[in-house]
Amino acid sequence: MSADEHAERFTLLRPLLFTIVYEILGSVTESDDVLQDSYLRWADVDLATVRDTKSYLARLVTRQALNVLRASARRREEYIGSWLPEPLLLAENDASTDVLLAESVSMAMLVLLETLTPDERAVFVLREVFGFGYHDIAEAVGKSVAAVRQVAHRAREHVQARRKRFEPADAATTTKITEQFMTAATTGDLEGLLWLLAPDVIWTADSGGKAAAARRPVVGAEKVAAVLMSLFRQGRPGDLRIERVNCNNTPALVLSGERLEAVFLIEIADGKITNFYAIRNPDKLLAVAAPRQISR
Repeated sequence: MSADEHAERFTLLRPLLFTIVYEILGSVTESDDVLQDSYLRWADVDLATVRDTKSYLARLVTRQALNVLRASARRREEYIGSWLPEPLLLAENDASTDVLLAESVSMAMLVLLETLTPDERAVFVLREVFGFGYHDIAEAVGKSVAAVRQVAHRAREHVQARRKRFEPADAATTTKITEQFMTAATTGDLEGLLWLLAPDVIWTADSGGKAAAARRPVVGAEKVAAVLMSLFRQGRPGDLRIERVNCNNTPALVLSGERLEAVFLIEIADGKITNFYAIRNPDKLLAVAAPRQISR
């Protein structure tokens, strides 16, 4: 088999493989590294021995992702402040026609998946999102089929007990609320901000100690509004540019001055903003340069 055929098969499945790894790791940059390493391993495989390319590559990248996740567990325990996944920049409406895919890459779901063990996370992603069989998953995580069934059941119950059902607002509502928020925040309209925020809205900021940010979640409309007023206050030095994008299939704002400063993801439910995820750690903003393709 030629190197071209290895490359062709891998390239065809790359969006799917990237999505699997990203959902396991919550990191765009680490996912890219895993795919690069996996491709080098794939290039040495005798294709005549591969019966199902999709299953083979899914097992390969899952094993590599689990190695990275286990190795990074200590770093995450020592992380300064709240830890959030890296924002995933998508082409507009990339996942909008696939509700399950859209929910699986949402920031809320990724934060929830952080509460699972590495094995539970990998099994849940492969089974519940991508529909792989238990035998394939068992090979990917190095467990028996019976053990994988137990892990899958445990992970499913954990997620179902904590998840908020994904009910995406229609595009018109999302656009309207996001534009109203941008206007209120940039003009210092406190009353307008409070009207847009749910009473129990939560602001979670991730800076890793490398940028100014609250180290604990801020809860409540008045407290969150105060944070926003401080961030967007008029008369701020330098030119603050704000661009609306799609991150994790959620409305997001990219703030930049002389450099990229932050990405704010907005969650909307019942016509109100319920969550802000503020990623300010510069290391986690590196991947917000070009949109990625995801697939299920």
